[in-house]
Amino acid sequence: MLILGIDPGSRITGYGVLDVSKPKPVYVASGCIRLKDDDLAQRLAQCYAGISELIAVHRPAEFAIEQVFMSNNAASALKLGQARGAAIVCAANHGLPVSEYGPRQIKQAVTGTGAADKSQVQHMVTAVLGLSATPQADAADALAIALTHAHARLGLVQQGAFGGRNSRQSRGKSWRDYRPG
Repeated sequence: MLILGIDPGSRITGYGVLDVSKPKPVYVASGCIRLKDDDLAQRLAQCYAGISELIAVHRPAEFAIEQVFMSNNAASALKLGQARGAAIVCAANHGLPVSEYGPRQIKQAVTGTGAADKSQVQHMVTAVLGLSATPQADAADALAIALTHAHARLGLVQQGAFGGRNSRQSRGKSWRDYRPG
């Protein structure tokens, strides 16, 4: 079973695809959809088309996306929300269930702290998935979203069994002890 993770953006949308049919999530693909047009409507159309193509190529069973976070710039937050909307509509039109995760929840699940920076997320995604090279920041964020969803499916995110140094000791299990269901 494949999960498509999306880190939406009004200029760059990151994507990550993971296979969760094995005991440990396996990297399939990642990258960025670069939205080139100056017109917002055209960028949203490019975002939709790019995600639609990813769905056609990889045929994921589930779709995970980052929730909107509030920024100091209202115009940027609105554009981000519109990019999220285009991505969510695309997934829904392809019949995929959509799951949403907040930025702090994603960072907590992948790095063990909700205050992690982008380089920490990149490092942990690279380590957890055993990648030979560090993915670009937006692609790493999308992979982190897919990892968060994979672990949420197993109840690891909500229960704290993945991430954080004390959670493994207190629960006696790590994400490696669970199999996707």
